[in-house]
Order: sequence, then structure tokens, then C-alpha cells
Amino acid sequence: MARTDRLERQLKMIEHDKAYWNACERVAGMDEAGRGPLAGNVVTACVIMPPDAFVDWVDDSKKLSAVRREKVYEEIMKTALYVGVGRADPAEIDRINILQATMNAMRRAAQDAKANIYLIDAVKNLGLDAPEVPIIHGDAVSYSIAAASIVAKVTRDRELEELDKLYPEYGFAKHKGYGTPQHIAALREFGPCPAHRMTFIGKFL
Repeated sequence: MARTDRLERQLKMIEHDKAYWNACERVAGMDEAGRGPLAGNVVTACVIMPPDAFVDWVDDSKKLSAVRREKVYEEIMKTALYVGVGRADPAEIDRINILQATMNAMRRAAQDAKANIYLIDAVKNLGLDAPEVPIIHGDAVSYSIAAASIVAKVTRDRELEELDKLYPEYGFAKHKGYGTPQHIAALREFGPCPAHRMTFIGKFL
């Protein structure tokens, strides 16, 4: 993406959140990473960014390279007024389904936020302690949600890199638990490990 296009996108995202900053002291963005993979936790993040200190390159995490995400993540962690991370492990996902597990993880991420309003990527009815605003494709619309998307994605990617050290035969560091041909072939050869979501992998075995 050209620099001018990227800056224009970010300015639009910041402008979107200004309406909330003008009305509220603490505006939280919330997003998740890892709803679709066959293995690993679903990871959520709740991030409150200050309205007067903008971090460059904050965008939908999927639009950034892994190297760029790591750099922006570090800047978010230095700048944010609050960062909370929540997780739901494969056992919880299998027990109550991925949507309910994601909602639980979001509640965990927000439990100490003390936000005045929560801007949430698509998910609604979390029952948090302040008004909730679900926004479809929120990580491409809201600066606060985009910041949360980066925190969730980097945190989860790091977890999968650690899982790769425990179970190198699956290639978790490369595909991050998604159902790539390499991952499915490894599942069929070695069977599942404790990091796999049994309700997700049955059709591949």
C-alpha cells in the first residue's frame, strides 16, 4: 500500500474514534485472533489508546507484515493507557463452541479496563460494565479496535511459536495453527496433540 493511502486510512480510523473520545474519557477497542485455526488458543485484546498520542501504522493486523506488526505492537504497549489480554484454550472451545469461548476471552481481556465505552469487532452482548458498540470489520474502521487486533495477533503468534517448540512435527510456527495442507498432513500422520481443537479437526482425521 502506498504511503499516502496508508496515512489516509489511518486518519479515517482516528477520525472515527474522535467522536467517542470527545464524549468519553476511556475508549476501549476489542478484537480477537484465532477463531478459525485448528489448534491453539483464541486470544483477545482490549486496548485503551490515549487520544493525544497516536501510534503510526496502527491498522487491521492482517494488513501488516509480521515484522511490522511486532514493531507496532511494541509501540502500542508503550503508549496504551490499558492493555488486557484474554484467552480461551482448546478444551474450553471444544466444550462451549468458538463463539462462546471468544466472548469469554473478551470478558477476561476487559475485566480491569474501567472503560467508558467498548468498541468491539463484530461481537455483541458481552455484558461488560459500560456501553458496547459492535462494529462489523471494526479492525478496518476503528483505530482502537485495530490496535487491539495487533495486540491479539502478535500475542497469539508468539504462543504458536512456543507450541512449535513443544510439537515441532506440526509446523505451528509456520502456519499458526490454521488448516494448511502441511498441517493437515501432519495431523493425519501423527494424530492430534493437546493443543488441537478436537471439534475442529474431526473431518481431517
